[in-house]
Amino acid sequence: MAAMLERSFIEICGFERETLHRVREVTVNLGLTALPGGAKFPSCAGAFHYGESGNLLSVTSNRFIHWSTSGDTVQLVEQSLDTNLLNNAVKLRFTHCTVLPGGVHIQETLNNVIILICTSQTVHRMVLPHPTRMYRSELVTELHMQSIFTDVGKLSLLDPSHSAIIPSSVGHTVGPTTSTAWLSHQGEAHYALASPAGAIMVMTLPPHDTQGNVSVLELKRSSVMQRLSGWMPTAIRGEQGPADLALSLAVRELEDDSFIFALCHDHKLRMWSFREQSCLLEVDVLDYMPVCKGVKRLSGQGHRLRLAFSSTTGLCVCVYLAVPGRGQFTVLQLVANDNRYSFEHISSLFNTQETLVDFALTSTDIWGLWVDDSNTTIVKYINFEHNSAGHWNQVFVQPPPEEEVHIGVDQDPRETYLEVLFSPLCFTASAIVKALQIYRRGSERITDLSWENLKKEVTVAVESELQSSVTEFEFSQEEYRQLQVEFWSKFHACCLQYQEALSTPLGLTVSPHTSMVCLLRKGFISFLLPCFAVDHLYLSFDAYLLSEEETPITDDLEGGRDVLQLVQCLRMVSDAVSGEMAYEMEKALEHLESPEKAAELVLENMLSNDNDNVIEDIQNKLQDIRNPMVAMIVLLRELDLETDADIAGEGPIAPGLNTRISLSQLYGSSSAVSVVCQAVYHMAMTRALFCRDLLILQKLYLHFGDNVYLGGGAQLLQLQQDLIPRCSHLLSSYHLLKHISQSLTSSVPLDIIDDNLQHLTVLELSDSPALSTNRSVLSPQTVVELFYQTVARKIIVSHIYSQQQSSSLLLWPHMVSSVVQLLAQLLWPSNPGFHFPECLMANCQYTQLQEYVRLIGPWCQVNIGSCRFMLGQCYLANGEGQKALQCFQEAATEVEKEEFLMRLSGTEEEEAASSPRLQYYNKVLRLLEDVGLPELVIQLAFLAKTEAANDISSQAALWTRIFKHHLDLGHNNEAYEALTLNPDSSMQLDCLRQLVVVLCERSQLQDLVQFPYINLHDEVVSIIESRARGLDLLAHNYYELLYAFHVNRHNYRKAGTVMFEFGMRIGREVRTRLGLQKQVNCYLAALNCLRLIRREYAWIVLPASGAVYERPGASPKRNSDGELSAKPVKRQIDILELKDLEKEYILSRSRLTLAQHHLPSAAIAGSATAEEMVALLVQTGLFDSALSLCQTFRLNLSPVFESLAFKCIKLQFGGEDAQNEAWSWLAANQLSTVINTKESSATDEAWRLLASYLDKYPSSNGQHHRCVINKLLSHSVPLPDWLVKSYKAMDAPSLLRLYLNFDLLEPAAELVLEYVDALLGRGHQYFGIERPLSATSSLVWLPYTSIDQLLQSLSESQTNSTICNKVRDKLEDYHKLVEKTTRLRLVAR
Repeated sequence: MAAMLERSFIEICGFERETLHRVREVTVNLGLTALPGGAKFPSCAGAFHYGESGNLLSVTSNRFIHWSTSGDTVQLVEQSLDTNLLNNAVKLRFTHCTVLPGGVHIQETLNNVIILICTSQTVHRMVLPHPTRMYRSELVTELHMQSIFTDVGKLSLLDPSHSAIIPSSVGHTVGPTTSTAWLSHQGEAHYALASPAGAIMVMTLPPHDTQGNVSVLELKRSSVMQRLSGWMPTAIRGEQGPADLALSLAVRELEDDSFIFALCHDHKLRMWSFREQSCLLEVDVLDYMPVCKGVKRLSGQGHRLRLAFSSTTGLCVCVYLAVPGRGQFTVLQLVANDNRYSFEHISSLFNTQETLVDFALTSTDIWGLWVDDSNTTIVKYINFEHNSAGHWNQVFVQPPPEEEVHIGVDQDPRETYLEVLFSPLCFTASAIVKALQIYRRGSERITDLSWENLKKEVTVAVESELQSSVTEFEFSQEEYRQLQVEFWSKFHACCLQYQEALSTPLGLTVSPHTSMVCLLRKGFISFLLPCFAVDHLYLSFDAYLLSEEETPITDDLEGGRDVLQLVQCLRMVSDAVSGEMAYEMEKALEHLESPEKAAELVLENMLSNDNDNVIEDIQNKLQDIRNPMVAMIVLLRELDLETDADIAGEGPIAPGLNTRISLSQLYGSSSAVSVVCQAVYHMAMTRALFCRDLLILQKLYLHFGDNVYLGGGAQLLQLQQDLIPRCSHLLSSYHLLKHISQSLTSSVPLDIIDDNLQHLTVLELSDSPALSTNRSVLSPQTVVELFYQTVARKIIVSHIYSQQQSSSLLLWPHMVSSVVQLLAQLLWPSNPGFHFPECLMANCQYTQLQEYVRLIGPWCQVNIGSCRFMLGQCYLANGEGQKALQCFQEAATEVEKEEFLMRLSGTEEEEAASSPRLQYYNKVLRLLEDVGLPELVIQLAFLAKTEAANDISSQAALWTRIFKHHLDLGHNNEAYEALTLNPDSSMQLDCLRQLVVVLCERSQLQDLVQFPYINLHDEVVSIIESRARGLDLLAHNYYELLYAFHVNRHNYRKAGTVMFEFGMRIGREVRTRLGLQKQVNCYLAALNCLRLIRREYAWIVLPASGAVYERPGASPKRNSDGELSAKPVKRQIDILELKDLEKEYILSRSRLTLAQHHLPSAAIAGSATAEEMVALLVQTGLFDSALSLCQTFRLNLSPVFESLAFKCIKLQFGGEDAQNEAWSWLAANQLSTVINTKESSATDEAWRLLASYLDKYPSSNGQHHRCVINKLLSHSVPLPDWLVKSYKAMDAPSLLRLYLNFDLLEPAAELVLEYVDALLGRGHQYFGIERPLSATSSLVWLPYTSIDQLLQSLSESQTNSTICNKVRDKLEDYHKLVEKTTRLRLVAR
């Protein structure tokens, strides 16, 4: 229900929280000297409200300027309730001048805001730009805007066109005593000054944009006005008595004339026409006083005059006569008949207050500001037309902070005092700073400190003072506590004094456009808000309660009387509750104890300490209430802020962009935020006391029983079972509101903000209205202010706009009451909305959110699950994961019941078929994953699995989550188990692939190989194979893993195939020594595998060279034209047996040997064939390996021998360097172990190696010898004897042909001679001839063709004739023997 409003108002202070308010100072010095004996005027204040301040669409909406004067200074501040104004304060100091009462007047034109100032010696004009002309666009969307005072430093206040010196009156050394000023329609600035001689001097400055001279007029009672030229008046002055002295001046422009109203010392009210230059009307105000005896002897210094104009009532004049003990307000209305004017008496109102500070007149009301003898501020207002009884309406002014600070036994004095001092609702920063400066004895100036730094400075100052006063080194804890209390109370008292000084009231202002009432104090400005009816009843003075007969809370007259009687009893209970018991009750609520039990304890204390018979008085009062139960129900209903209406509804969209932008800024400035939230705090504080006293009174009813209430036991039962629990619930609720209104926000580091934003994104709450960059500039800021600024204001303004038209939107009393009421309802814990905790979470206020959930836990039954979820978020932020998980589980039971949890669980497309609780679990699982708590994810996933009993896809997703996090934690067995239990085959395959990859990366291959993989064997093999074929060979060991996998399962042929493929790829892709070593090992492992199985099965399929291995899901390959490439032609399958594998092994080992001795060869050896490898090996000198390779692949050995022969030639004719280099390759070959007694050279060793190879690898026809001799002879190297000897015995004719080929005639001739001798029986064993020529031996033969060639060559040479003859002779001998032998053989036949 909507809250009822009473006629009273309550003051809400707009404290500033900056340690140093940034005010620019401007000094104006016209070179004057101070007047001798110049009068001192009291400080005063006033305000100017823009004409469009009540228009929502105007840039000046809710915008005003207030000022205060003190001696020679004027401080001007522009303030807005919608936006924060920058550079909005300026202080003007007028040297040797005093600002006059009423000396500041502000008026606006279309383009400018003009400020007129009157001092005791000068008048000034400031021309500032109008806000509507300051901004380029009509659409102002910023939270911060420049004030009209931004460029005030550029103004020239000494310019003669904007400043003038008041001419001094003849015979008078004092300046004017009061003044007023106005701006004419022509733009001229007029200053009306009350001359000490009794006349009114009017100074006129020409319009600011035209040239002209200053003119001075003097208005006298004789109605004669003489124009003065220059500065000196020339009119003939008559004697003016002091009775003509104007005490208060006011001016109003009507039609084309300006009327100056003067309240004079003789109690006459005179109206002067500026145009006619005459006094048009004069009345004696004493005529309107019922008793005027002795009044004429008063000095009249406190008399005041105010004007108010409206289109309905015309011009009204209110005169206040300061009569001791009985001040009177007289309201007169100006009436015009045929150009004749008269005053019509409207009302005379009396007040008994002593000292009037200021009053304001509106078209219907008089607002008064007084200060009584105890310096207490009193504000009242009254309707002067419809109040025949003369009852003034109350304004509940904020009392000063409590002088006594109650410190509990379990509390630290320092913490308690700091909490009181730095509560955002008690002391202004200025008061604390000034107290600190005094406490430090002005040793150093306070710089611009933050609120937290100021708190540290205060703590250091007080503690330092305490330490310096201690003279003893040892004292008890209680003595130290007393010292703390003493010094902190001293500083607190100092703050109280400065706070009281800053709270001195200076003025009152009422906006004619928005009806906003502000109280202008010395150090700050406060706002008057309409008081709700229930608050009005509790706060009203006893005299008002006794005088009222009805209340807007109920329409029933009898019920209204009962309510008033009951409230009077509550006031009596409130007075009877001691401060100590009030503190105990507060602590009981803080510690979540039962409010009912706490009220019983308070009641027991009251009954036992009732020395003044208060209980008896209450009992007598209670007996006057006819139906107390109904009265209590009425009050409880009014106190309850629970509502079924959807406050958070967006409402209709504003029709225009201008309206939407204006609504987005409405009441968004730091001032408005502070005022609205402090109003909620004061409401909560007042109503918490109300509920406390009502609960005590209800317990007192039960205590009295039928002695007080004759309604019977049924009514008492209703009281006990219904009304007392309701009151207890309300007390807890308002205590909660009071707590959060005082709770300050915490500053949050940027990294935590980023993390929180990421968490909200995971929860899909990042578009929440709680996330806003338009932070308030208040520092420190309460959590309620944070909530109002970021979330609530938008909701409230939208709601209000949907309920009413914009034309009435900016009426302050109605608007601010609605805002405060709606904000309190948004904060009310029993309402279904959950915006406040969500705002705290979004802004990382975890400590405050935890405390909020703690305070509402025992008694609030709304949003239980949402609160548990929020508490879980807090625990997560604090690193308490297990507690967070417990809270998330508890919140799951409320998912389908609470709006926040339903919004959190959402309706995602892929989860539309899932239950809300399962969707909630998924969100929380994502959150826990984002925070990085895999253990908790696993626990919650198992819990969520029970919700997905019939949902296969959800179960699969949960098992996948469980697998993933077990795997991340290194729980390999649990991860495998989760994998096998996954009902979705595709997800299972994905998990399997991840398991393989992760365990390989961690080198946990033992686990990977030993898992049973039931029904997953082929998938595992396929995964490992695809990984092996698709990744870098040396960086990943998937082939070796697959080999181990097959060996572990005794599938040796598969294992051999894997290793052979591995070796093949290494040979193609890794052309390094390491790669060749790896290849050798692979082939060796493959050989071992095949040797472990039966020979008929010892074969493998040769992997296709350069084959493309297609991975599942890979995109199809395209050619350069973009067309799909043709599939590769399938090749014939090649089978490799064990012997083939052995050949590959030997070839790879040869490659490795080559790379080990000649590293650059590794790049080309990897793909070299056997023939190519032989060439590479012999080139490097690895003849053993080359010969072994040739034998394995059945290659010709001649290239090896030729190469070795060439190396021998090079060594024989090379130098020492060649000898040294030869030892390296000689060492790589296995020399025959022959004992040599003499030292041998590398050449000798090389020849010996060649000889050993010729012996070791014989050929059937001496091919190896022939190629060696051919190589030697081709290089003209003489043949070694051992080689000739060896070859002679093997194939002498071939040796002869070689000699002839190289024209070696002499060795050839000698060989023929020796060979013929051997045939003849001399040395036949050296030529391999078993038996020489004889009749009984086997047949022999001679190479006649070669011999013929020899003889031919010898005969052609003159030098070889002798040898030729020898050969011929030897042949003849041979032929003779042949002939003889032939005959003998023929005979033998």
